Amino acid sequence: MKTFDLTQNTVRELNQALHDQSGECMEREFDVFSPHGQHNIACGLDQNLSVNIMGHAGYFCAGMNKKATVTVHGNAGQGVAENMMSGMVRIKGDASQAAGATAHGGLLVIEGNAGARCGISMKGVDIVVKGNVGHMSCFMGQAGNLVVCGDAGEALGDSLYEVHIYVKGHVKSLGADCIEKEMRPEHIEELGNLLSRAGIDEDPARFKRYGSARQLYNFKVDNASAY
Repeated sequence: MKTFDLTQNTVRELNQALHDQSGECMEREFDVFSPHGQHNIACGLDQNLSVNIMGHAGYFCAGMNKKATVTVHGNAGQGVAENMMSGMVRIKGDASQAAGATAHGGLLVIEGNAGARCGISMKGVDIVVKGNVGHMSCFMGQAGNLVVCGDAGEALGDSLYEVHIYVKGHVKSLGADCIEKEMRPEHIEELGNLLSRAGIDEDPARFKRYGSARQLYNFKVDNASAY
């Protein structure tokens, strides 16, 4: 295991060391100490690495992740795991707004609460939030799954496409073209698998499912005020 102390090394040096790992001689495990909320930690990884960030991370932590497993033992700032392609990112604390924005794949687990616009424009990622999510979560969500074990704020799923949204708690309001849908056996199975992968012990039968009413796929002048 290799360690970095960000009071002694820069984030650039850390990220370069992570990017340099390849082939049979690569280091697989990294512990990062004293992050102190610095931005852009562990971005752009494309190898099967395990990175433990021992404290709070700033903006865009683990952005563009591919293959790696990144765990933040604290809170994460705006845009954590944005544009992630694969792998896993786990936040032990809370995440700020736009967690998992535009992400195409992989699994993002937030063990605390997530701020506004969680999963904005998500394109295939699976996001599991143990706590609550803020307003306009899953705005323009295109593909993937958003699981919320707590409550959801205003305008959930506004203008979404084909994301499956599962919420256990209260939804303050639904966004344009988002409706509650039937929770069929295949959805209970899907949700159960997501919770199991995230390591969260919840009964999938206690969740409600939300998705697109498919009324905004094509422009209709009668719906102009909803766009």
